[in-house]
Amino acid sequence: MSNAKAKKLMLGDHAVAQGAYEAGVKVAAAYPGTPSTEITEFIANFKEVNAEWAVNEKTSMEVGIGAAMVGRRALVSMKHVGLNVAADPLFTFAYTGVNAGLVVAVADDPGMHSSQNEQDSRYYALSAHVPMLEPADSQEAKDYTMLAYELSEKYDTPVLVRLTMRIAHGRSFVEIGERKEVELPYKPDISKYVMVPANARRRHPVVEEREKKLVNDINGDAFDGLNTVEFGSNKTGIVCSGMVYQYVKEALPDFSIFKLGMVYPIAVEKIREFAGKCEKLIVIEELEPFIENTLKANGIQCSGKNLTGLQGELSTEKIRDIILGQKAAQVSAENIPMRPPVMCAGCTHRGVFYIIHKLKLNVVGDIGCYSLGCSPPLSAMHSLICMGASISNAHGTYLAKGKEFSRGSVAVIGDSTFIHSGITSLIDAVYNKSSITVIIMDNRTTGMTGHQNHPGTGKTITNEQTHQLDLEAICKACGVKNLAVIDPYDLAEIENTIKGYLGADGVSVIIAKRPCILLDKSLWTGAVSISDCKKCGLCLKIGCPALSKCKDNSVEVDAALCTGCMVCAQTCKTGCIKK
Repeated sequence: MSNAKAKKLMLGDHAVAQGAYEAGVKVAAAYPGTPSTEITEFIANFKEVNAEWAVNEKTSMEVGIGAAMVGRRALVSMKHVGLNVAADPLFTFAYTGVNAGLVVAVADDPGMHSSQNEQDSRYYALSAHVPMLEPADSQEAKDYTMLAYELSEKYDTPVLVRLTMRIAHGRSFVEIGERKEVELPYKPDISKYVMVPANARRRHPVVEEREKKLVNDINGDAFDGLNTVEFGSNKTGIVCSGMVYQYVKEALPDFSIFKLGMVYPIAVEKIREFAGKCEKLIVIEELEPFIENTLKANGIQCSGKNLTGLQGELSTEKIRDIILGQKAAQVSAENIPMRPPVMCAGCTHRGVFYIIHKLKLNVVGDIGCYSLGCSPPLSAMHSLICMGASISNAHGTYLAKGKEFSRGSVAVIGDSTFIHSGITSLIDAVYNKSSITVIIMDNRTTGMTGHQNHPGTGKTITNEQTHQLDLEAICKACGVKNLAVIDPYDLAEIENTIKGYLGADGVSVIIAKRPCILLDKSLWTGAVSISDCKKCGLCLKIGCPALSKCKDNSVEVDAALCTGCMVCAQTCKTGCIKK
C-alpha cells in the first residue's frame, strides 16, 4: 500500500485553516474581512473546532486569548486593518505569554484590491515583539501554521502568520494529514496573566529575553528549512519572502535567492553570510522597506525600494523590468470595457442613496457594500475612513460646524458595521448631546465579504439559530428618541423620513431594513418592462446595472439582472416602467 498523503488543491486561506485543524485547534474566531474571510469559513466545517464570527477583531482576539490561556490552541484571523482593531489585546498578550498556542493569521492587501490602505503588518510583529512567519504558497501556509503553534508554545508567545492577497486567494496543492489533539493543563497564575503595572513591569524583560533567544535561534540551526538559500549562476543575491519569492523565481531563475520564511525576527547573520557570497544584494519586497531597513541598520549593504518603490503589488513582469530592463508587451486597452464595481440590481441600498443625492446631502460614510454609493451616478458619499467611523465623524462635524451643517448631513452605516464598532459611537453621540441623523443600512448580512452571518441575523457561522440582536432596541437603549424603520424600496417614505429628521434635536436614527437581494431568490418578484420610453433618462440616475441606454436614447431592461424591486419605476414620471 502507498504511504503517500492525499493532496488537495487549496486556497492559501483554506490551507491555514487546514493546518490549524491538524494542529489541534479547538477555538477559531474572526470578523470577516477580505482577503482573510475564507480561513474561518473553512475551519467552521470541522466539528472538532468551535468556530465563530465575532462582532469585531478585538473581540475575536480576546476569545482566542481566553482559549489559549486555559490550554486549548486557538486561531484568530483578520485582514490587515483588522489587526489595528485587535492590537490592544495582542500587545498585552505578548507580555503574558500563551500557555497553549495562539496563532494570528493576518492578510495584507498590497494594491488595495478591497481595502482602504496598504498597511504593512510586519511592523506589528516588530512593535509587539512577536515572531511572524510568511508562507510562499498554500503548502507552506499549512506547514507554517502548524509550525507557528509549536513556536507559540516553545517560546510562550502569540505568533503571527502573514498572508498577502495572492497567497490567501491563490491555489496550490497541499498534503492533507491527520488531526492531533492538544490540551495543556491550566494553572491560574496572577503574576503571569494579570497585567496590572507591577506585573507588567516584571513581564517586559521576559519579552526581551524571549526575543533575544528567537534571534539567536533563527541565526543558528534551530529553524533549518524555514529560511532557505538557492544559489544560481548569477552572483546577484535576492532577499525576498512570501508571494514575491514566486515572482522572483519566475522572473530571475538564474539569480541567487535568500528566501525568508520567518520575516520577524530576521535572520540577519544568515543573510550577512549569504551576502558575502554575492557580488551585490537586492531586497525585493512589497510595501514598506521592512527587510531592507533591518539589513542596512545591521551594516549589510543592499538596494531595494530605490528600485521597486513603496506602492502597489509587484509581479513577475515588474521584476523583470526593474532588474533586467525587460519590459513586458503592452496590451492595448482600447477594446477592453471598463467594469467598475457597482451595487447589484435590486440592491436595497440604491434607493436610499438616490434620495440622499436628490436632497444634496453631505454623507459621512462607512465600510460595506454601501461604500459604492460614492460612485456615479449616485455620488452620495463624501468620506470613508474605517469601520464604524461614520457616526463619530458625523458627531465631529456637528461639534465643529453646529446644527445648521448637520441639517444637511447624514451618517450612513451598515448593520454588521454598526454592530462591529458603530454602537459605541452612537452612545458617544447621544451622551454628548449631538444632533445628527444616522441611517443604518440593514440588509441582514455582512454583504461585502460574501454574506456572513452576524448577531443581527440570528444565526451563527454554522447557521444555527441563536439570539437575534434587535437594532431598534439597541438604539433605544443608547438613548435615541427619534427612531424610524423604513422600507429602502419606497422612495417616498425614504425622502419624507429623512426630511422629517434632518435638523431635529438629538440623535436621529433611520433603519432602512430589507434583506440583501442576493440572499434569497424568492425575493425576486420578476423583471420590469419598459414600453413607449420617453427617453428622459430619469431611471438611469439610480445607477442600476439592469438598465442601459440604447442608441436612440431609450432605456432597455436586462431581464436576467432585474429583480423587480420597482425603484426605477418610482423615478419614472410617465409610467413607462411596469411589471
